[in-house]
Order: sequence, then C-alpha cells, then structure tokens
Amino acid sequence: MTSLPDHVCPKDGTRVPGGTLAWCCPVCEGPLDLDFHPTPGDLKTLGGRVNSLWRYGASLPLANPSVSLGEGRTPLVSLTGQVSAKLDFLMPTLSFKDRGAVMLAELASRLGPEQVIADSSGNAGRAVAAYCARASLPCTVYVPAGTAAKKLTAIRQFGAQVEEVPGDREATARAARAAADSPGTFYASHVHNPYFLHGTKTYVFEIWEDLGGRLPDALVVPVGNGTLLLGAALALRELHTAGLIDRLPALYAVQAEAVAPLARAWAAGSADLTDPAPLRDTAAAGIAIPHPPRARQILAAVREFGGGFLTVPEPDLGAARRDLARRGLAVEPTAVACWAAVRTGVLGSRSVVLPLCGAG
Repeated sequence: MTSLPDHVCPKDGTRVPGGTLAWCCPVCEGPLDLDFHPTPGDLKTLGGRVNSLWRYGASLPLANPSVSLGEGRTPLVSLTGQVSAKLDFLMPTLSFKDRGAVMLAELASRLGPEQVIADSSGNAGRAVAAYCARASLPCTVYVPAGTAAKKLTAIRQFGAQVEEVPGDREATARAARAAADSPGTFYASHVHNPYFLHGTKTYVFEIWEDLGGRLPDALVVPVGNGTLLLGAALALRELHTAGLIDRLPALYAVQAEAVAPLARAWAAGSADLTDPAPLRDTAAAGIAIPHPPRARQILAAVREFGGGFLTVPEPDLGAARRDLARRGLAVEPTAVACWAAVRTGVLGSRSVVLPLCGAG
C-alpha cells in the first residue's frame, strides 16, 4: 500500500503517523489535519477523465480508488442573475456528505479495520453506511435514543448496525469516541477525520471547472461542524497556490439564528468559541451544533478569505424553502439556510454560489 501522509494537530503541532487508526491528537484530543499539500496544476487537463469527484485524484490524498458510487459533478443552476446553486442533494445518498464519506470508506478499506463506527442520525450516518456497504466494511452508526424511525431505516437499509445512545447529540458523540478507542476500530468521523475535508474540497474544484476556470465573488455555505467550509478553504488555497485563480472569493458562513455559536464568536471578535450555544429547536437541525470541535479553524478561515457570518431567523427558513420549491427544487430545511440568508440581496451585486446540500 502507498504510504499515507502524516496527521498533524492544528492546535499544538503534534504529529501522528499516517496509516494508523488514530482519530484524534494524543495530547489535546482535538481533531487532526493532514500534512498533504498538492499543487493541482493538472486540473487544466480534465477532459476524458472519470465523471466523478475522482477526476481530481491528483489533488486528493488517496489515489486509484476502489470505492465509488459515482459521487460528485453535481449541476450548477441559476437562481437569480447573481446567485447560483450547486445541487449537491443529487448525490448517491442525497447529500454533500458523500464527498467526504467516500474518502473515509476508501481509507478504511486500505487500513483493514475490524469495524467502522460513525455518529450521526442524519446525512453523515446514511452516507457512511452506504459507502461502507460499497466497500464491504462492517459499520455501526451511533445515534441519539429516540431518533426518528425513518432516519434509522435510512441507515439500516445499507446493512449497518445502529447503536442508540441515551441523551443528545453530544452524548452520542462521546459514546462513539469512547468506542473509537477500541482496538481494530476505524472512526469514520466527518468532524475529526481530515480525509473528509479533502473530499469536500472537490465541491469548489467542480465550481471552478464549471465556471471555466474561475470562481464567483463569494462562496456561501451552511456551517454546523464546518466540514464543507473547511474543505472549501483547502481548495481555495490549493487553486491559488497552483496559479489557477488570481482572485480569491470571500467565504461566508451561514447559521440558524436559533443555534449560532460561531456567529456569536465572530461578532465578539473572538478567535474561538466564546461559549457553547444552547441547543434550541430549529428547522435547520443539520447545522444546530452547539460546540463544533473545529471552531477555531472555521473562524480563522472566514477571516482569511474576507467573509463573514450570516444568521437566519426561523421564519425565513420556511419562506426560503417554499420559494425554492416554486423554482422546482425540493430540499431539506437545513439546505435552504444559505438561500434564506442571501435571497434578499444582503451581498449586493456580487456573484454568489451556494450549495443545496440535502434532499427534501
């Protein structure tokens, strides 16, 4: 097997050798990054390549994949003269999480663990279960007790086991992380595992390709744990370093007003969370994360790319969802957050691309 790049802790610099099942920094127990810095100069010669996200394989930390469901290459459609939407709800498991889940399954298939575990009652759990099925890997998904039956069915249909944990999402994550320390266990964490972020960066590569080698004035993404935003930041750095773009777009993060810890920290001028958010009810449950582990990195990325945070009141989510439906686009409540944030023209005349990241 080709050697895998080392992991490095963004907080304290601790290095962890690639090719192990370690899932967090052994010093601070925080998420890890990947010591992988491609120069994607060959992105200019994409003709004839496979029509999936693996067409960017030279810029991904895993080459020659054995696991795929044809993910990626989702359409870009116009909503207004300035705003376009990327239809990532047209992925094999109906959400953008496929971009990262395929990377986790490919990595796990190479490491050969005894079991794969994940924690998510939503899109990430379904995506990891599907790609583990594709890779013939045993998978267990931890979910909060009382999770809706239809969500459990969506995970179990791929042959995954479901472990229900008493308590909320934070309790579920703690249980999964405890299980992840068992020998022979691969933790397919969409938050902690940096391979997931390298999968989500293909979102920006596709926009760049479809716009003829350029990017819009602003990229607007929903943020809970920040995996799409951090992947976008990776792609922007790589494209700029390779000389494939000479102007960097602003990066805007959207949160539901009901649960907006990052937006509050941003407004306070803080480099990290000022305090965890209370977990209030919101239709945008997929981004209702009270204490995202990569908060410091998310805030730094928004600052680096000259963007900001936008928050959406609850009534605006429903109105935006109805508006998209009238345009022929049926997506889940979380996926409408970005359209709810920008459809009133808050970003002026700038060109904008936003994701519709989960099916309705």
